[in-house]
Amino acid sequence: MNKKPGRSSSSLSKLWFYMSRYKVRIFAVILFSVLSSAFAIIAPRILGMITTEIFQAASSKTAADFNLINRMMLILLCIYGVSTLFNSAQSIIMRNVAQNVSYKLRKDVMEKINRLPINYFDKVPVGETLSKVTNDVDLIAANLNQGLTMVISSLVTIVGIFGMMLYLSLPMTMAALLMPVATVILVRFIVGLSQRYFAEQQKNLGIVNGNIEEIYTGQAVVKSFTAEELTIENFETMNRKLFDSAWKSQFYSGVMMPMLNFVANLAYVAMAILGGLLAAQGRLAVGDILTFLQYVRNLGQPIGQTAQIAGMLQGMVAAADRVFEFLEEEEEHETAEDPSTTLDHTGDIVFDNIVFGYEKNTPVIRGFSLRAEAGSTTAIVGHTGAGKTTLVKLLMRFYDVWSGTIEIGGTNINTVTKNELRRSFGMVLQDTWLFRGTIMENIRYAKHDATDEEVIEAAKKAQADAFINQLPNGYHMELADDAANISEGQKQLITIARAILKNPDILILDEATSSVDTRTESMIQLAMTNLMKGRTNFVIAHRLSTIRNADNILVMEQGNIVEQGNHKTLLAQNGVYAKLYRSQFE
Repeated sequence: MNKKPGRSSSSLSKLWFYMSRYKVRIFAVILFSVLSSAFAIIAPRILGMITTEIFQAASSKTAADFNLINRMMLILLCIYGVSTLFNSAQSIIMRNVAQNVSYKLRKDVMEKINRLPINYFDKVPVGETLSKVTNDVDLIAANLNQGLTMVISSLVTIVGIFGMMLYLSLPMTMAALLMPVATVILVRFIVGLSQRYFAEQQKNLGIVNGNIEEIYTGQAVVKSFTAEELTIENFETMNRKLFDSAWKSQFYSGVMMPMLNFVANLAYVAMAILGGLLAAQGRLAVGDILTFLQYVRNLGQPIGQTAQIAGMLQGMVAAADRVFEFLEEEEEHETAEDPSTTLDHTGDIVFDNIVFGYEKNTPVIRGFSLRAEAGSTTAIVGHTGAGKTTLVKLLMRFYDVWSGTIEIGGTNINTVTKNELRRSFGMVLQDTWLFRGTIMENIRYAKHDATDEEVIEAAKKAQADAFINQLPNGYHMELADDAANISEGQKQLITIARAILKNPDILILDEATSSVDTRTESMIQLAMTNLMKGRTNFVIAHRLSTIRNADNILVMEQGNIVEQGNHKTLLAQNGVYAKLYRSQFE
């Protein structure tokens, strides 16, 4: 995804929208930061007054007024204490604001994921999105936490110090102005060089995270094909790009501080020499020279921080660009013509002259028509890429047809909400999806208010109860990431139990028995025969043994039905289906 012109300024305004709900806290941060910096600015002036008092007493060989000195020392101690207190308070409040902003951003990103259309997940790697949810949001929070307080304190310190310096000596102040002028020129030059590298760094970080996620989940495949070296080579290429962009961005960011410190040291030396000359002429008190040198030294810190702030802001803006670009992705549109319309989920399902494709001008389904009677079982078979799974995606409106209509119970599915439509479906996919949690929680995902007894009954119908009871802690066993602590067949049985628990009117089985052995398959088929009674069923299968009893079998090639009928009829025709069947059983 290419970065759009003006994206950075837009992202900053959107980030402020997230922060604006904490205006009172941000005002408190600004107030405490101003007070902390103001007290820190007053301290060198008092220290200079103490030095002047001691120097004048020593010069005139008279006793110093230690009562005055003690009072000023006590005031100085109080100033430092109050400054520290205000600084700590603004830091704590700002951390709270930053964490609240990151919490809201993560929440919005998660909600956005659930509103995205299926085609987004078909084209964007998982790791890319994961990087935005974790790395980019974390970077925004970290830089927001430090950046705002540093900007405020730096501005207040710079303005306050220059005010005090003007009060003490105009010639010394004019000489000191050379340092910030040189700093601004230097910072603008380096920021202009480094900005694009920060954007590249965040982009390359997302690519690396995506690659790591893919390799982690596909380790069995990597090892089975002995592709470790190829995997390392590919990762090395991505990692090298990340290193190059990160190194360049950090190099430019890191080189600023030493250069700014060099400028500050030159100014410090110049101030010392000029101050000595003015003191010799009686135009400046000795204590004021000390105060001025302290101000020049203190001025170097906020000016030097501008380099660090510039780097932080660039990293934060690059991360914000990616996060808000994701939040602006096109969502799954609710295109119901009449949201109040309800479906007769138990009616016939009719596909009428459907045309659809994933890519523009490249149709996958061409003029497809079908009537599936209520309560019937329709099996769909065909070679890979024939369009079998596409039909199911269209039926559930994961994608919308280009032309033609799909009706359930005489109602066009485009006229009802997608939630109303999908509420009637139960689905078991070839690729199992189980989350980290107990087996009980994974089955109950289909019906959140189901009792333990209902969950167990669903597992029994799916022939899963026996193996679950043999596992440690049974239904309360915690599944690992990707359910790696149970077999593929057991994963599939649990997903089938989940579909059974939902008790849907329409059941979709997409290669539902592909991951189980022959014995387990026969057990599931017995359970499925009872489960599918009274429901409208769609079964996508490569293993033709699972669909012999289907009411209607569709044989698809290149998005069209080339044969249809029941098992015996299709065998008698000795066509495509018969060839497929013989290839599996002869």
